[in-house]
This record gives sequence, C-alpha cells and structure tokens, in this order.
Amino acid sequence: MKTMTSIKQMTLAAVCAALCVVLPIAFHSVPNAGSVFLPMHIPVLICGLICGWPYGLVCGLMGPLLSSIITGMPPAAILPSMMVECGIYGLTASLVLKFLRTGNTYADLYIALVAAMLAGRVISGIAKALIFSPGLAMSAWVGSSFVTALPGILIQLVFLPSVVFALMKAGIVPVRYAKGEAAV
Repeated sequence: MKTMTSIKQMTLAAVCAALCVVLPIAFHSVPNAGSVFLPMHIPVLICGLICGWPYGLVCGLMGPLLSSIITGMPPAAILPSMMVECGIYGLTASLVLKFLRTGNTYADLYIALVAAMLAGRVISGIAKALIFSPGLAMSAWVGSSFVTALPGILIQLVFLPSVVFALMKAGIVPVRYAKGEAAV
C-alpha cells in the first residue's frame, strides 16, 4: 500500500476540520438535527480512516472547537465531551484500520468504523459521568448516544465506507490492498 505525503494528509485533515464547521450548519436548520444526524462525526471519522491517527485525533479535537468558536455549535457546556468523543473517533478509526488486515477493504472499514463509534461513545460517556456531567444516568447516556443518534449512526454505517472506497478509486487516497494482495 502506498502512503500519502504529510502535506496531503494535513490538507485532507484541514478539509475534514472545515467540514466539521460546514456540515452542522446545514443540518442545524432542523431542530435537534445535530444530536440526531451527527453531522460533525462524519468528517472526523473520514479523517481517521484516511489520514492516520495523529490527524484523526487532531481533527476530532479541533473540529468541535472551531465549530463552537465560529458558529456557537456545540455550545460551551457540551464542547469538552464532544471534543473527547470526536477525538476518540478519529484516533480509534485510524488505529484499528492501521493494524487490521482482513484482506477486504469494506470489512476493514466497517470494523474500524464500528470500533471507533463504540469507543468514542463509551469513553465520552465515562468522561461525562466522571468529569463533565457527574451523576449522569446510564439511561440518559444510552438514550442520547444510541437511541436519539440512531439515524446518524445508520448514515455513517451506510455511507462512510463507500465514501472512503470512492476516494481510493479516485486516487485521492491510496488503495488499501494492491492488486493480487487481496480483494478490494
């Protein structure tokens, strides 16, 4: 597998961080759309899947911060836990993808994506319960992280592997498996 230059990784990470500001603006015209459709998670997960763990982590930390500074979304009360959650998304997606080699690009992407989505939610829930929102009820965490967010989770599972695969096919990011190495 070819690797990207650090300039290309930084550029793609910057585009993803910018999308962390732009996508939520588009979705927030609908009430509660941010917590339902999770528009900020999309570019962070993509960044983690295509750019590597340092860039995924930084995008996950900086995306919510930039969005909050520029647009006021997420609000200051939610910002720290959102930064933790998104940072873990970018970090985990990238690390799982780095070390996982099933021989199938889609399988690798789905496993990394699901692992990141679970790790981000669990660590964010722990951080909320211990630091940001002490006394947070487990039912409130499950409701907001899994039930309310179900449409966003489905959007991510349906579209993100195909987006990354399309970026590979377009030559924007390296193909995961060379011809003959394993099936793409």
